[in-house]
Amino acid sequence: MTEKLSIKQFDENYQDILTRVQNAALQSGRTPEDITLLAATKTVDINTINHAIESGISFIGENRVQEFLSKEADLLPVHRHFIGHLQTNKVKDIIQKVELIHSVDSFHLAKEISRQAEKAGVDMDILLEVNIGNEESKSGFAPDALEERLCEIVQLPHIHVKGLMAIPPICNQPEDNRKYFKEMYHLFLDIRNKKIDNSAMSVLSMGMSDDFEVAIQEGATLVRVGTALFGKRVYH
Repeated sequence: MTEKLSIKQFDENYQDILTRVQNAALQSGRTPEDITLLAATKTVDINTINHAIESGISFIGENRVQEFLSKEADLLPVHRHFIGHLQTNKVKDIIQKVELIHSVDSFHLAKEISRQAEKAGVDMDILLEVNIGNEESKSGFAPDALEERLCEIVQLPHIHVKGLMAIPPICNQPEDNRKYFKEMYHLFLDIRNKKIDNSAMSVLSMGMSDDFEVAIQEGATLVRVGTALFGKRVYH
């Protein structure tokens, strides 16, 4: 769970983040409207999430299927994304409940999303997760294998690849991640310029609470912010 956060503190955090997003967007030659602020709501209680939505948050993202399902019925109207690691056996549980799955890290998972989407009679938008730091402990497509895997995935029915997502290596300073964000943006542009069928490349999801400003400066179109909005998580 998160530390109990006062409404006043959330409101202050939210306004601070909006200002920082605006400044970073301007530094990147874009406008704040070009950046999607997604509230990462893992461990956040439903009342706090709904207050965030009432305050202007339009996009939320959950990391865990079970937790998302426990909140889903009580959420106010909002764009709902899934941003965590997704097991294939859980795809059926969220296929009709979210608009975008950020963390597609294998052809196997993409194939199951396609299969479940067909069964449900829906089309699902997805992002491909890139292991931009080539870390053995992380899932995702290797940068040098991404295009080949993408060309396989776009052949699957009932899914549409909307862009890329990445979580760079843990660094001591936000500035240390700039090189990874630069690499992601160049990869994103390179694939977009190839105009591969069924891949829009309109979303580049990268940057979290500690480094979202650097990510925006380097081309992110969507940032996933949790702790900076809702406070630190407390585990028991």
